[in-house]
Amino acid sequence: MDFEAIKKQAANYEKDMTKFLRDLVAIPGESADEKKKLERAKAEMEKLGFDKVEFDPQGNLLGYMGTGKKLIAFDGHMDTVAIGEKKNWKFDPYEGYENDTEIGGRGTSDQEGGIVSAVYGAKIMKDLGLLNDDYTVLVTATVQEEDCDGLCWQYIINEDKIRPEFVVSTEPTDGGIYRGQRGRMEIRIDVKGVSSHGSAPERGDNAIYKMADILNDVRALNNNDWTESTSIKGLAKMLQEKFNPEWEEARFLGRGTVTASQIFFSSPSRCAVADGCSVSLDRRMTAGETWESCLEEIRQLPAVQKYGEDVVVSMYDYDRPSYTGLVYPIECYFPTWVIPEDHAVTEALMETHHNLFGDKRQGPDTQIKMRAARPVLDKWTFSTNGVTIMGRNNIPCIGYGPGAEDQAHAPNEISWKEDLVRCAAFYATLPTIYTQKNK
Repeated sequence: MDFEAIKKQAANYEKDMTKFLRDLVAIPGESADEKKKLERAKAEMEKLGFDKVEFDPQGNLLGYMGTGKKLIAFDGHMDTVAIGEKKNWKFDPYEGYENDTEIGGRGTSDQEGGIVSAVYGAKIMKDLGLLNDDYTVLVTATVQEEDCDGLCWQYIINEDKIRPEFVVSTEPTDGGIYRGQRGRMEIRIDVKGVSSHGSAPERGDNAIYKMADILNDVRALNNNDWTESTSIKGLAKMLQEKFNPEWEEARFLGRGTVTASQIFFSSPSRCAVADGCSVSLDRRMTAGETWESCLEEIRQLPAVQKYGEDVVVSMYDYDRPSYTGLVYPIECYFPTWVIPEDHAVTEALMETHHNLFGDKRQGPDTQIKMRAARPVLDKWTFSTNGVTIMGRNNIPCIGYGPGAEDQAHAPNEISWKEDLVRCAAFYATLPTIYTQKNK
């Protein structure tokens, strides 16, 4: 392969990719409202000569390049989070901006830049005659990831009946190759009480006070050490061989966490004892933890046991319609996943990086010092569609994408033109390297 030719062709498309990304940023599109963004992406795919471009019933955009045997997918989600407090932005989040090196706007790093690079990576394959009978490339621009990561791929796999050889997530990786992430789940605790007049609280049974006891135990579960003397052993115990057969991968991914994220109450008035209280917990899971084990962990907390049948611990469900009106219910459980360091897919990405860019992370001048100090092979802190691709369905998944993880959901979000170009070259190269090694 002529790696310099691939990099040169990617550089030739810098202006086109910049325009495409800025066009996407200019169209607001939070979860379940991605239609106009996806129509713009469909037009770009058709302009660039994709062999087939279609929407599925959920609204995911599927663009195919080539007609070979192995299906290799590049995934990016089209939806963004909201802009938050607009006063925190130094520029209009939808108008965005660009200078010689940067592109600003909501969605630039998280994660429409990845879609842009994947679309043009496929175009470079076609330009340079890299497509052959060995592989077909699928570029997906998916929906509702910010609301329910992985829902889109559960639909693609189970209903569209699409099962790629492997999937590259184009979420931002700061120039690294990411081979996993902690999982997460959304837990709800409901506590019952009995109301009474606020002037005589002893006649009632205050649900908020019960919940306060439970929340103290939840905090201890997150903060405590794992030693035998601890009445509530902290989540750090999963990093120890004694408690977790998967402790080595757990140490790679990092320990799990739990925190209260929302609180609700019911009460007849502000002059009464609360007769109900509920909280949402954000639970991040490392290797070796499951949704069953996490629910049971909460159920066994001393305060939960103390209040017995007055406490219900459950997992949330997600059933919000997509922009097409389709409802595809799923549990709010997003499994941990990690692809082995010696997996054929991991080795193909590492070889691609070595051939194109050497053995250190690449990036713009403002980022390179931080990036170069980190290993090329690493993991995400946040969650991605990999929770379903590999976590639920065991399809190999790995990440390489433009932009920076710390820009996700932040005001003044930016990405870098250099990242778009580099990732497009990487994506164009990878399928040939993988198929040559795995015939």
